[in-house]
Amino acid sequence: MSKLHVKQGDTVQLLSGKNKGKRGKVLAASPKEGKIIVEGVNIVKKHVKPRKMGEQGGIIEVEGAFYAAKAQLVCPKCDKPTRIGHSFVEGKKVRVCKKCGATI
Repeated sequence: MSKLHVKQGDTVQLLSGKNKGKRGKVLAASPKEGKIIVEGVNIVKKHVKPRKMGEQGGIIEVEGAFYAAKAQLVCPKCDKPTRIGHSFVEGKKVRVCKKCGATI
């Protein structure tokens, strides 16, 4: 069982590739593959076949998955990409920003 440092709903910034520096919200996370899908990033063209009678087929643009290691979590308090740490607050394990120390 592998774990990811980002969860669905987090805001991330890309570190490498053609979309380097772009920010977006994580739409889906796949810990088994180690990949995530981010809103408005890594747009790929997908060929869709019409499934029902009268439905339109064609080429659509969708977000593609990429490795989570290429994305870094953006702290909501300091608004900077940061690594995350873990600490215990009131008996619960929480994620903590390494730059400003705020809980995420």
